[in-house]
Amino acid sequence: MKRKNCWEFKKCGREPGGENASESGICPVALPETFDERPCWAVAGTFCDGEVQGTFAKKLINCMDCDFMK
Repeated sequence: MKRKNCWEFKKCGREPGGENASESGICPVALPETFDERPCWAVAGTFCDGEVQGTFAKKLINCMDCDFMK
């Protein structure tokens, strides 16, 4: 069974060609050259709960409560 990517699960629209990519930019996790498994919690600049998140250390607490990470 193929796992979903975070943008598929969260429906943020920041993947290449996504509905929010032109307005909010393409999420660094969704770039094909970034990662194979898309560990959004380890990448700075992801878009969660309506705002861009910071470094791993700053966003770890929020990520621990994320339904995608769980």
